[in-house]
Order: sequence, then C-alpha cells, then structure tokens
Amino acid sequence: MTRLLGISSGDPAGIGPEIIGKSWDARAIEGLTPFFAVGDPRAFEAVWSGPIRVIADPGEAHETFETALPVLPVIDSGTVVPGEPDLDGARCALQALEMGVGLARAGTTCGIVTGPISKIQLQKVGFHFPGQTEFIAEACGVGRQNVAMLLAGPDLRVVPITVHIGLAEVPAALSVDLIVNRARAAAKGMARNFGIDPPRLAIAGLNPHAGEQGSMGSEEADIIQPAIDILRAEGFLVSGPLPADTMFHAAARARYDVALCQYHDQALIPIKALHFDDAVNMTLGLPIVRTSPDHGTAFDIAGKGLASPRSMIAAIRMAAHAFDHRQTYDG
Repeated sequence: MTRLLGISSGDPAGIGPEIIGKSWDARAIEGLTPFFAVGDPRAFEAVWSGPIRVIADPGEAHETFETALPVLPVIDSGTVVPGEPDLDGARCALQALEMGVGLARAGTTCGIVTGPISKIQLQKVGFHFPGQTEFIAEACGVGRQNVAMLLAGPDLRVVPITVHIGLAEVPAALSVDLIVNRARAAAKGMARNFGIDPPRLAIAGLNPHAGEQGSMGSEEADIIQPAIDILRAEGFLVSGPLPADTMFHAAARARYDVALCQYHDQALIPIKALHFDDAVNMTLGLPIVRTSPDHGTAFDIAGKGLASPRSMIAAIRMAAHAFDHRQTYDG
C-alpha cells in the first residue's frame, strides 16, 4: 500500500482548508508524509495563497506534492465565504468525507485525516450520526460499540467510554459490556497503532473519589469493577477504578499508557489542558487509519489567517506512524 494520506477538508467555511494549506507549507520542516486534500479547490484559494494543483486521480499526488498542494475536487460548494457555513458547503464536506473514507478502504491511501465539520450543518443535509467517528465506523462495517475515540497528545492518551451524550444520561449508558469493549479496542489500538504491547490501561471511576466505597455512588462496584475483573481475566494490564482527580498529574500519567474515562469531559478536559494545540483524535478499532485534529471548525476565525496548523500537522504525523506500526503488527 502506498504511503499517501488523504485529508477531507471538512466544512469549506471553517478553518480546515487553511490548516491543511499551512500544513503543506510546513511539509519539509515537519517531515510530513505526502498527502492530498479532498474538497473544493476554491475553499483553499479563499484562505490560503499557496500553490494548488487540482488532480484527477490520487496517484498524481506523489508527483505534485513537492511543488503544490494536490486537491481532489468534489461537488461545487457554491460561493465560499469563510466563517459563513451553508448547505452547499455541508454537502461538499460530506462528499469529501465519503470519498476520503472510500479511498482509504480501497487501499488507495494509507489512511484518512478528517478536517473539522459542523454537525449542525451536516444534519441539515441528511447526516444522521453523532459525529464523523460513528459515520466512519458504519462505513467500515464496524459496530459503534467496537470502536473507541482516542485523544492523544505527547504525554497523555485518553478514551471516553461514553461520548456525545448529556451528563445526566451517563450512568444509565454505562454497562459492563461497553467498558469491556472500549478497553479491548483501546488495548488493541495501542499495540496496532503505537507499537505498545502490552499496554497499561487505567480506568477512571465515575463518582468523586471513585465512589468512596459506595458512599458517593454504586457504579464503581456494580459496573466498573466487574468490567475490570473481566479484562484482567483476559490478561489485560488494568488499574482502577481510579479517582479521576488524581489520574492526570505527571507522576500518575507515567503509570499507564492510556486512560479510559467514563464521560466526555472527564477525558477531554485533561487532554485539552495539557495539549490544547497539538492533541489528535484517532478512531481505534477500524480496519483503516483515521485521525483528526482535536478541534472544531472555528468559524469565528476562519479566513483571518489566525488558525494554527499544529493539531493538523500532529494528526498527519500520527496517521503516518500508525500506518507504519500496522505494517509491523499485521505482518
């Protein structure tokens, strides 16, 4: 398989085109693997002054990459106004995502990096998924319960067990099977994508002080501990349930390779506090490599030249490294 990445541009009115262009600017100094963008070329021209080469086939990207950003065009997104999303742009973002995933599944690329989308805009054009992660899982024929969203920075990796649901819904959504499936996906993902085998898993409690022996909640004893017992019986290296407020200082982070957290903010607050500009979103449990910058469309700064490409650069680098590790792991 060729070492070439596809990057779906995300919403053309967001910062996706700008940070992709800036990543191409940094290709040499950052040592980035060749990539091409999938999207509307005019979205790049609206926010970036670098050279663009429209390609008809991903195979052309290799010969183009050193002198211009290769862009594989999708449907016309209409008039692109940075910071002003519309339905034409949402359709463009969706087709770019579909095409990028298809190319990765076909082996044309070694993986996909997904640019930031607007879920609200996509839902208006028939996108019925909580986010890109769930869409990609279904496109790859993988059940949602068998994938895990990993957020990774230089010295912290976290997996939220429940993701985009309200905090009041979390206790009812947790189950032994869900925790076990997320942990299995996380463990295999560490080995397959990072070469960490066997990985050390740390599982957070749900309640303050991990329930304080049942005085602050029973989920630790009723759900989390039974899941940990199953995982240990299967041979996984697992610690927990751990009080979340003592899991993320430097000494604690040195004791595990990935932390599994019970809800969205329990995972994302520490990763964004430590690595706001260079954290990466990776989907574990897929047959393809998928990464994404760990930020949104940032419509408020789109087109102003202010967007940092650091998270996009980190996502490109992590996708390429994951591909290399998979070559070894899969034999």
